[in-house]
Amino acid sequence: MSANSADPATGLTVRLVKAGRTKIRYAAGLVHDDGVRIVVSAPWAGEGVRDFGFVCFAPGDVFTEYYWRDRWYAVKEVRDSSGALKGWYCDVTRPAVLTGSELLVEDLDLDLWRSADGTDVRRLDEDEFAASGLAERDPRAARAATSALDELAALAATDEFTTLLA
Repeated sequence: MSANSADPATGLTVRLVKAGRTKIRYAAGLVHDDGVRIVVSAPWAGEGVRDFGFVCFAPGDVFTEYYWRDRWYAVKEVRDSSGALKGWYCDVTRPAVLTGSELLVEDLDLDLWRSADGTDVRRLDEDEFAASGLAERDPRAARAATSALDELAALAATDEFTTLLA
């Protein structure tokens, strides 16, 4: 593990920041940290059921979340309370930063969904991203974010997608 790696015996707090403020903070169990990729497991941290139309997140769902210190995205494998795979929700983010027991993730609005069977791949929130003003405030970050979404979308359309998580 690297110097900023978490001790696997301890839990972490994941703090998701959006537009400069904390959107959500939740406890997660550390599964793996190799110094580049951090994997945590956490129950659905939202209030009640969140129905997106193409998937519902609900109490009892378990998220195995993959974060990278060198990539502009995070991939969250979602399973229901029985363990059945729902799919993968991907957030375009700045590279994750682990400090002590806090994993900081900055959400950049762009998202991608891939269903469990791979037949439903959808880009999400591109309108929010355009309205965020990131392209004007930080053009380099905006280019990295759109490139990350393109990379995820291309991978999600293939069977190679799950190699990200191996």
